[in-house]
Amino acid sequence: MITAGKPHPSRWIYLGFVWMTLLLVFVPLATTVWVAFFSNKLVSFPPEGYTVSWFAQALTLEAFRNGFLLSFQVAVGASLVAVCLGVPAALAIARHRFPGRELINTILMSPLMIPAIVAGTAIYIFYIEVQIRSDVQFAATVYGLMLAHTLIAIPWVLRLLVASLSGIDPAIEEASLSLGASRITTFVRVTLPLIRPGITAGVLFGFIASFGDLEKSLLLVGPGRITLPIAMVNYLEYRADPTIMAVATIQVLIIAIALIISDRFVRLGRTF
Repeated sequence: MITAGKPHPSRWIYLGFVWMTLLLVFVPLATTVWVAFFSNKLVSFPPEGYTVSWFAQALTLEAFRNGFLLSFQVAVGASLVAVCLGVPAALAIARHRFPGRELINTILMSPLMIPAIVAGTAIYIFYIEVQIRSDVQFAATVYGLMLAHTLIAIPWVLRLLVASLSGIDPAIEEASLSLGASRITTFVRVTLPLIRPGITAGVLFGFIASFGDLEKSLLLVGPGRITLPIAMVNYLEYRADPTIMAVATIQVLIIAIALIISDRFVRLGRTF
């Protein structure tokens, strides 16, 4: 009779690190949601009671409303532009072998490796140089901010699309070409429907990456405009009531819904 041996100590150490990581991620989120319902006018423990009035107050503040609208507008635009750029890039990287392929892939994924504040500063200087040399303004404009956020979204979009393409047998596309269909027809009627889940997930994940960005927005947002993360930072500078937790809870809820929908189309656990 064969009996299972005792788990190796390294397994317990590994599981310990996994649980510690999960606690570090979920405890702050759970605490934020919990505090959002405190009736205390100042954040303190234990709570005096519970209320939902902070959510109503958050909706009445113009800074949060305007910040949400600008963040939503920029995130939607950036994710759509990132998908338009990411689809041909993913097709080239996943389907072809050519000199410089890995370099291009590294460049497109580099926004994940460069500190956000460094990238934001570099983009701001680049915008100023463009304005000086061509008199075309990108800095302090909505479309300039959207282009900068496109850089945030592209790596996530590219990664999801490459994962979708890697799961498709190239023989399906080759069969379409061998039956007389052009490459454009094959892409529209064969490839595009097959990678549609990856495109949908890419749009949603690009939206998430842009919607929660703070560093680039701080440097690139124009006067009189603020994104939601900036509005939250400004509010914390003068107040410490649970209103900010209510706003953060709404933001977390929006991002969680987008992640759940993304996972529905592409299993994120197998992609990342």
